[in-house]
Amino acid sequence: MVHGSAAAIVDTRGVVRGWSEGARELTGYPADEVVGRPAHDLLTEDLTADAVADLVGTAVLRRRDGSSVALLLTACAVLGEDGQPSGYMITAEAPGAPEPTLAGQAFQHASVAMSVFDAGQHYLRLNDVACRIMGVPQEALLGQHFPESVEDRQAHRGWLAHLRQVVDTGRPVRYESFTGAPALNREHSWTTDMWPLRDGDGEVHAVAVASFDSTAQYWARQRLLLLNEAAATIGTTLDVVRTAEELIGLLVPRYADFASVDLLDWVLGTDEPPTVLEGDILLRRVAHGSAHEGTPEAAVRLGEADVYPAPSPPARALRDGRAALSQAGEPDFMRWVAERNTRAPAGRPYRKGAHSLLAVPLRARGTTLGVVVAVRISHPDDFGDDDAVLGEELASRAAVCIDNARRFARERTTALALQNSLLPRGLPGQAVVEVAHRYLPCGSLAGVGGDWFDVIPLSGSRVALVVGDVVGHGIPSSATMGRLCTAVRTLADVDLPPDELLTHLDDLVTHLASDDRDDEAAELGATCLYAVYDPVSRRLTTAAAGHPPPAVVLPDGTAHLVPLSAGPPLGVGGLPFEATEIELPEGAVVALYTDGLIEDRDRDLDHATDELCRALTARTDTLDDLCDSVLKAVLPEEPGDDVALLLARTRALGADRVATWDVEPDPAHVAATRQAATEQLTAWGLEEASFVTELVVSELVTNAIRYGEPPIQLRLIRDRTLICEVSDGSSTSPHLRRAHAFDEGGRGLLLVAQLTQRWGSRQTGSGKTIWAEQSLEPADF
Repeated sequence: MVHGSAAAIVDTRGVVRGWSEGARELTGYPADEVVGRPAHDLLTEDLTADAVADLVGTAVLRRRDGSSVALLLTACAVLGEDGQPSGYMITAEAPGAPEPTLAGQAFQHASVAMSVFDAGQHYLRLNDVACRIMGVPQEALLGQHFPESVEDRQAHRGWLAHLRQVVDTGRPVRYESFTGAPALNREHSWTTDMWPLRDGDGEVHAVAVASFDSTAQYWARQRLLLLNEAAATIGTTLDVVRTAEELIGLLVPRYADFASVDLLDWVLGTDEPPTVLEGDILLRRVAHGSAHEGTPEAAVRLGEADVYPAPSPPARALRDGRAALSQAGEPDFMRWVAERNTRAPAGRPYRKGAHSLLAVPLRARGTTLGVVVAVRISHPDDFGDDDAVLGEELASRAAVCIDNARRFARERTTALALQNSLLPRGLPGQAVVEVAHRYLPCGSLAGVGGDWFDVIPLSGSRVALVVGDVVGHGIPSSATMGRLCTAVRTLADVDLPPDELLTHLDDLVTHLASDDRDDEAAELGATCLYAVYDPVSRRLTTAAAGHPPPAVVLPDGTAHLVPLSAGPPLGVGGLPFEATEIELPEGAVVALYTDGLIEDRDRDLDHATDELCRALTARTDTLDDLCDSVLKAVLPEEPGDDVALLLARTRALGADRVATWDVEPDPAHVAATRQAATEQLTAWGLEEASFVTELVVSELVTNAIRYGEPPIQLRLIRDRTLICEVSDGSSTSPHLRRAHAFDEGGRGLLLVAQLTQRWGSRQTGSGKTIWAEQSLEPADF
């Protein structure tokens, strides 16, 4: 036997037949006291059946001095002449003994945890790192079944299943897990390799295991995953508060146990950002979250303002423009926690154990918007430099989204304010139509559109109904809408027919597009519907430029669209517009609207139009109620465009309120015409207006006879005002001029303008009409 090796030879009956010097040194028994004795006499307890079958296992031997020693025994069969085992060579290794070979030393001192298990998942050997992780020396684990050495947890059950898989399949296994260990105070990530060890017959008799602590790599991957998730989950809406909430949802609980987002007040308003952040800083809480339900750690409620003292980590982060780390034991951290406990003592138990704080400024485009504060309480690791880098990256992405939301909200508010200032606030009172209207700006990311509507009083008690839509969204569309709305009013004052008015408006839009070199402005376009209602003839004249036709609800409850020859949208240029004229009974309702009411990518246009007609026939007490009913019935849940709706119920001026005379083109008939007008005023009970009316009739009829052409007609209309109209066959329009001292004429229109409320002229198909209106209310003196 070789000296120094603890070895023995045992025959098939279990009797010791050889004993080495190393065995004597290890146990104290000389060879003559052991050879010939049963090997069983040297054991303090029987070997397990698995150890006997596998020829490897741990045994506790009784030394000669009465003490015992745990040894790792390995048996190797000694074959006889017949090829059958005639005995066994058994070697013993004492735990902790110096490794005699380089391979053994490499195993024992490897930087990764290494261990060997027998086929029954009993410990055969562990290196130094594995023992440190398990928290016990090797002697305490040798021969022990793996499940008995650890808690009954899912991760440990998975480990055992993989050990059995290697024995059953004979193939190596690699897998990753995130779990704790008996001697570690927190969970780690492990990359584990298991591979089979085979005997001379190729059978798997043991499994070798190497586990690498990949926690650093694991958290690096988690940080990358967090950044990738941030790109998809932060900034899904253009809402400042919602964006802050999305950031909190990303941080808690994976990154922090508590987190909050506080913004400077100007971010939520319309003020300009402060130039310098000094001293104590006032912020407003917009979002916070916690691993505990109800966020009990929060000392500031949502929407409340909080003053951050100058030495506090959040204030330092805001001033320095970079992340500020603070740990338990540092004065700033302790003052911060104490201030939170004083302010909200109910959350004190939940703040107990807080050990690390990270404050990161929210900066976008060189401007500081607020600060993110993250606190770790139950999370075992303090925030480190890698966490600060990750926090700054997440905060940077969130800050850009918050700034985009702020800019969108600001532009939307500006566009709405501009649009509201341009839309009619209070439509003028009309005797001939009762109107109601609704305007709903869309909530889409595209911004406020350029929809508009108007009701314009015209001469002869007529009224113009207008609705339009400018292509695009935002402030440019609102500004263009204002220009077109003003242009329509200007053209309406000229009293152009609807088709001619749209022609002039089309030219204006073309000029606006060509005057602006911006590519976006060059695509400027709009749609418009212009309708004129005459209460005397009860006729509605309508022309459209790429706009949906109006709907009409008759007094019998039926509704239909007005058949129009719709012209091209404004800005196309070179194409004509056609007017359509229909007669309406008194009490009919005309509905003008923009395409946002009926058009949507997911809706059929014909079906939506039918829904509109059905909704207009609903029985309601007022037109305002009908507006609400139509919007509720026709609009989708989330309209993708602005919606303007204008309803007008028509009235008629009967024959008892209109008087008409044909006038002979002879100055001698002026007196008779004047007398007829005076008698009509008496019949209407308007004797007080006789003096002015006589003068107006005399001047206008005389001018028509002198400068116009037949046929000449006088018409008086009694409405909220008294309207005097004189028509003739000439297209020459009159104009005021200053008469000199010795001129015999030229003062007629000047007198008319001075004595009446307003006057003007309009072109007709057969000439022109000069009109003047008088107020029927008594004048204040």
